Amino acid sequence: MAIWLTENSKVIVQGMTGSEGTKHTRRMLAAGTNVVGGVNARKAGQSVDFDGTALPVFGTVAEAMAETGADASVVFVPPRFTKDAVIEAIDAEIPLCIIITEGIPVHDSTWFWGHAVAKGNKTRIIGPNCPGLASPGKSNAGIIPADITTPGRIGLVSKSGTLTYQMMYELRDIGFSTCVGIGGDPVIGTTHIDALEAFEADPETDAIVMIGEIGGDAEERAAAYIEQHVTKPVVGYVAGFTAPEGKTMGHAGAIVSGSSGTAQAKKEALEKVGVRVGKTPSETARLMREIMSH
Repeated sequence: MAIWLTENSKVIVQGMTGSEGTKHTRRMLAAGTNVVGGVNARKAGQSVDFDGTALPVFGTVAEAMAETGADASVVFVPPRFTKDAVIEAIDAEIPLCIIITEGIPVHDSTWFWGHAVAKGNKTRIIGPNCPGLASPGKSNAGIIPADITTPGRIGLVSKSGTLTYQMMYELRDIGFSTCVGIGGDPVIGTTHIDALEAFEADPETDAIVMIGEIGGDAEERAAAYIEQHVTKPVVGYVAGFTAPEGKTMGHAGAIVSGSSGTAQAKKEALEKVGVRVGKTPSETARLMREIMSH
């Protein structure tokens, strides 16, 4: 059992024929992901060869779902076209839509997120501006390297792409059930809390690593959720301990104002509810190692 993405997931790639889409479709196929086709209205009816695997290109998400039974989409569409692509996926009611694209205007993200809610939340949005979702040994949807970790019983949810990879690598000998990169934009679909809820309910996840970063109050909200609802051990890391106040750092969502949104405030909120927080990613990995060895 993994969360949201399993060996049975049938994945389509919106933007499969573009350079990023082509590169990562090839990589996902090599990782064992069941990619069943792509979507590009201008190239509908064609097929693309990936090292001997010919994948059909469909005109719409709905058509791709009808023909292939697809239940997940990975979006590699340029920022200015992403809103339309995601709305199309939501209208087709695909259960999972993973948006890799970065640089999407926040207004567009807010719009398609609102559209998903209005449609009854039938589509789980992950991202935008995220590395995607990997259930090692089962399926890999997005840009997470497939060979840096092994299957195991740790769940990982992270705002940061590179820190996701580092944590997966440092704990590769123990392994992961699913690794979820939720993205660092101000408006995202799936939150830390959504992932915590899913990992808590997953019988094959024993412990959870949560990586946050400065800005906003997502980690504080997650801490409140953990206190009420999570019985499994959680370790955390918050990126940005050295960031200056009042300056936007790296990720679009990471801005600190006053005492809210600082790494220290987030660390304290998490520790207050029993989450052990590392000062560095390596220390966080060591804390998880301690938990898993008991």
